[in-house]
Amino acid sequence: MTVDELSAAVTAGSTPDVLTRIPVPRRYNAAHLRIEDVDIFAGMKDKDVRKSIHLGSVPMPELAPDEVLVAVMAAAMNYNTIWSATFEPLPTFNFLRHYGKQGGWAARHDQPHHVLGSDAAGVIVRVGDGVRNWKVGGHVTVATAHVDDQDPLTHHDGMLGAEQRAWGFETNFGGLADYAIVRASQLLPKAGHLSWEEAACNPLCAGTAYRMLVSERGANMRQGDVVLIWGAAGGLGGYAVQFVRNGGGIPIGIVSSDEKAALARKLGCELVIDRREIGEISAAPEVTATTGKRLGKLIRREIGEDPDIVFEHVGRDTFGISVFVAKRGGIVVTCGSSTGYDHTYDNRYLWMRLKKIIGSHGANLYEQWQANRLIQRGRVLPMLSQVYPFQETGEAARRIQLNEHLGKVGVLCLAPSRGLGVTDPTLRATIGEDRITPLMTA
Repeated sequence: MTVDELSAAVTAGSTPDVLTRIPVPRRYNAAHLRIEDVDIFAGMKDKDVRKSIHLGSVPMPELAPDEVLVAVMAAAMNYNTIWSATFEPLPTFNFLRHYGKQGGWAARHDQPHHVLGSDAAGVIVRVGDGVRNWKVGGHVTVATAHVDDQDPLTHHDGMLGAEQRAWGFETNFGGLADYAIVRASQLLPKAGHLSWEEAACNPLCAGTAYRMLVSERGANMRQGDVVLIWGAAGGLGGYAVQFVRNGGGIPIGIVSSDEKAALARKLGCELVIDRREIGEISAAPEVTATTGKRLGKLIRREIGEDPDIVFEHVGRDTFGISVFVAKRGGIVVTCGSSTGYDHTYDNRYLWMRLKKIIGSHGANLYEQWQANRLIQRGRVLPMLSQVYPFQETGEAARRIQLNEHLGKVGVLCLAPSRGLGVTDPTLRATIGEDRITPLMTA
């Protein structure tokens, strides 16, 4: 793929003055979907995302006054890219069409192509006329929440606004590309001790886990809280373990293999439970009670008490067990349903034992900023496990689709190789090169 003059200047480390003088290209390389492919998986059991994710040139959109143009050095995969690329549970072109109907700047998003990606790190190369706190040349990471600052609820909590969207999923011009269009309210300062790919993998999962556990809008975790974390060696779960450990809590991880068990212990889990130890896991009521009793007994034997908080994102298969196993007055906090949205649970264990279910989605800018502060200080480590070149974006997505990954999977966009972008080598050396990415496998 061709490299334009501005991209070449960014990768060469040119000064802000030079970047400002070079014109923005009319087209850019991006991983994108095409509207004509929406029905290509009809009747197919294996919806292979490598068939729907295209790599190639797309038109450069005009920049709105509250936006910046980021030259993307690296991005990271999220499961929402898989939903987009399989056109399930519905084509994301529906999101873009609905958003575009607002008119004005929103109309740009309704295109016959959808540029994917909800995590990115890069260099600012243009700022809109209304942007105050960010300058050309700034090194940034991108938070996922795309909010409407004219919605009153946004000023109470950015995630409550009716027009809150997931950038690169419910909007266009995402991060799996040479350039990304980003609202200034999504920007975070990049951690200087991290490389581009290490920084890119954090915002979505770290922010989500922070809100779920630490924020007063989530579980508001306290010192000493016992927290049960499903998928503790995954991207989301790995950040959860770190936040619990940092906050004086007691993390218990549930994993699905010996390899993941070792990683969960490495991250700091005080107790690691292999799913095979607790028997069948399903939404069936009789299974929920039997497995829940077995899990609760195991936790009480090793930790001495039931979980104060259950960190839920698996959904249908585990939700009934989570409600069952939380302590009297405890909390189940959920942000997703990877095994299905139709949850069932025995409500007696909720109401008679005064438990709470809290729904959590993404993170507002303040929560993202607080999570990023911990990342900047080296108190939270990237859950990056593997990095692909941009040309293999489809392969990276396929690995996620087949659940053949650990933690987060990165993609190099404009960065020509791994390990670039570090501006604070002193902090990196203090943390230890071998500790920066505890899940890295290749």
